[in-house]
Amino acid sequence: MAKYIIKRFLMMIATILIIATLTFALMHTIPGSPFDDERTSNPTIQANLEKFYKLDEPMHIQYLYYLKSIVTFDFGPSIKKPNESVNELLARGFPISFELGMVTILVALLSGVTLGTFAALRHNGIIDYTAMTFAVVGISVPNFVLATLLIQQIAVNLEWLPPATWSSPLHMILPTLALATGPTAIIARLTRSSMLEVLTQDYIKMARAKGLSPVRIVVRHALRNALMPVVTIMGTMLAGILTGTFVIERIFAIPGMGKYFVESINNRDYPVIMGSTVFYSAFLVFMLFLVDIVYGFLDPRIKLHRKEGDA
Repeated sequence: MAKYIIKRFLMMIATILIIATLTFALMHTIPGSPFDDERTSNPTIQANLEKFYKLDEPMHIQYLYYLKSIVTFDFGPSIKKPNESVNELLARGFPISFELGMVTILVALLSGVTLGTFAALRHNGIIDYTAMTFAVVGISVPNFVLATLLIQQIAVNLEWLPPATWSSPLHMILPTLALATGPTAIIARLTRSSMLEVLTQDYIKMARAKGLSPVRIVVRHALRNALMPVVTIMGTMLAGILTGTFVIERIFAIPGMGKYFVESINNRDYPVIMGSTVFYSAFLVFMLFLVDIVYGFLDPRIKLHRKEGDA
């Protein structure tokens, strides 16, 4: 197990380095400059700004400065907001994006597992058909389309909930629904198919023969093994939710990282683009690493520390 963890950790570091390198290359491949506006039309001012941000250095020197900023986790000041550092923007925006993402994951897990379990227990019944219809619709409709519909119908027409901003728990409901619908549908389908398979296993039949209650059989014996596929996709699902919040944050005017990231792309703010990309990439790759480790502990059939054929 220790060798597997070390191997996965080294792969995580290599992945972050590759993402950081590609981000750096893309930022410097796109034509133009972050100082191509009226305020920096003076060549002397532009030259001084490029010197301050070390953009006048050769490319390999800039890359070394960039790697140093990653290692020290100091991405320097923003180009368009020179009074604020990238770290300050991350510290201000990421907690909001993270809170929205974690609430979404929790809602998706609870609702998806519940729907999938009841659908499997009532196979080919009205609950099963209803749950799977919801799953198909949830997977098919993009979250930004759903967000627009929720704002139009619930916030504007019915006036049940506030349409935008982030100042109370009520403001979390609509963006959470928009983000959680797709993951809920995926988890429900996975849980249902896995539960249907697990419920036919011999150990479940033995538990029923022993007279165990249906609730105990489902919760203690069936559900644990049925959730293995869900655990497997949690890393990629978390990545999709956290990156998907960028679009939802813009729609609902949430002051998270999505606001700063989109603005930085429009303004060609190199430090914010590269800093936020590396930060999110490192966070998501680390979450994938944790999911792999947790999966290895949950499933005793996986022998991570042995090669196939060993005793």
